[in-house]
Amino acid sequence: MKIGITFHATDLAIPVHDLAVEAEARGFYSLYVPEHTHIPTSRRTPAPTGDAVLGEEYARSPDPYVSLAAATVRTSQIRLGTGIALPAQHDHIALAKQIATLDRLAQGRFVFGVGYGWNHEEMENHGIEVRTRRSLVREKLLAMQTLWANDVAEFKGERVQLEASWQWPKPQQKPRPITLLGGGAGPTLFSQIAEFADGWMPIGGRGIQKSLPELRRRMEERGRNPDSLQIVPMGVLPNAEKLDYYAEIGTTECVLRLPSATRDEVLPVLDAYTHYL
Repeated sequence: MKIGITFHATDLAIPVHDLAVEAEARGFYSLYVPEHTHIPTSRRTPAPTGDAVLGEEYARSPDPYVSLAAATVRTSQIRLGTGIALPAQHDHIALAKQIATLDRLAQGRFVFGVGYGWNHEEMENHGIEVRTRRSLVREKLLAMQTLWANDVAEFKGERVQLEASWQWPKPQQKPRPITLLGGGAGPTLFSQIAEFADGWMPIGGRGIQKSLPELRRRMEERGRNPDSLQIVPMGVLPNAEKLDYYAEIGTTECVLRLPSATRDEVLPVLDAYTHYL
């Protein structure tokens, strides 16, 4: 089982590119950063942490693609990914080019961790109908994958259209960058993983073991090898018992949570986490 790290990057915390260098030097497998384009001040949507006040880091998130691009030129081994990205809030044609360019800069080290979004106000500001966001993400990703895989790409969905088009560069990874879908276990998520993704990125470990047989069954129904699934729990606060559990249930990669803090605060925690490598 590989060990990666994640933290909520902000303009006040250690820069992503500096953390990537430090993590690679210590032997960590991956680094993931989240995405928020902006945070409306309304708290109509409760904080995902359950806290009464939303953490300041949500409003201070830098662009993950620019941040990871900076990290690619400072590193050579560590995998660099979004944990998680919000493709519903992007133009899919422009995002496909952005990610393909990033994956080439990273020489195939980019991981596209994708989510559907939790903040209703944030999505609505982008013109997204919240209740249909899962189907929108599906169509956007299918259109992006068509651009990545084909010299002449065309896609016709209910909400996303792409006439026959050229787009280069193509990603270094073929036919697409590794794509992991985040979210709670359920038929829609598992159906979409089996259709167009490479694995599951759950937040924490609750219910993973119980849910894996259903996810594997969905893969088999699609004619895909369930042994190819990548299971990557995100944001784990580690101890030996937790990591033993993840290893026993077949987790591919476990991503440990660092504080959203300065270099002087983050590096001692990073050093402590080397115990689990």
